[in-house]
Amino acid sequence: MGASILTAKNLSKVVPSAEGELTILHELSLELNKGDSLAIVGASGSGKSTLLGLLAGLDLPSSGEVTLAGQDLSNLDEDQRARIRAEHVGFVFQSFQLLDSLNALENVMLPLELDGRKDARDRATELLQRVGLGQRLTHSPRQLSGGEQQRVAIARAFAAEPDVLFADEPTGNLDSHTGERISDLLFELNKESGTTLVLVTHDERLAHRCRRLIRLEAGLLVAPLEP
Repeated sequence: MGASILTAKNLSKVVPSAEGELTILHELSLELNKGDSLAIVGASGSGKSTLLGLLAGLDLPSSGEVTLAGQDLSNLDEDQRARIRAEHVGFVFQSFQLLDSLNALENVMLPLELDGRKDARDRATELLQRVGLGQRLTHSPRQLSGGEQQRVAIARAFAAEPDVLFADEPTGNLDSHTGERISDLLFELNKESGTTLVLVTHDERLAHRCRRLIRLEAGLLVAPLEP
């Protein structure tokens, strides 16, 4: 698998509440190598999305540290963390997060253009063809089905060849057949690109396709499983 790409050490998140301090995540540690795949599962409110946000540097822990691509995120400000994400991270969300004013091709091109890539159009076209949308390049998100929108989102996420792809309930808004096709696509691209895949999901079938699985209960790590 190669060297470690993402490490968490004694990660905790505590927030204020009406009843006092609420611990959302309790001293969790993990390590992922390049090309790894990890599923994070658990009931709603178990801390899954909180953990994903901390691992991606979208939020800072109350204690502990996250090292992403060799950088300790706890020592960086928001602008510095955003730069690390831009260079090393891709995201796929349940709600797709496409821009309605752009067509499919333009949505995938956007992060490449922001990165100054001169091959943005060719790279975006190649990826959309790869996900089966070569005939839908000029369609707006409103003209695409949910499964097609998610395929655009996946193409966009892989466009910059991220070291780590974070996916939060990537099949949550899709029917079972479409969800299975999206799952196949994620793992095909994961294997081909060597991108480390971190999934938050309620879908046990999707979770058990990952090489590693952890289960959270009320912010506590239940014994890690190796499917």
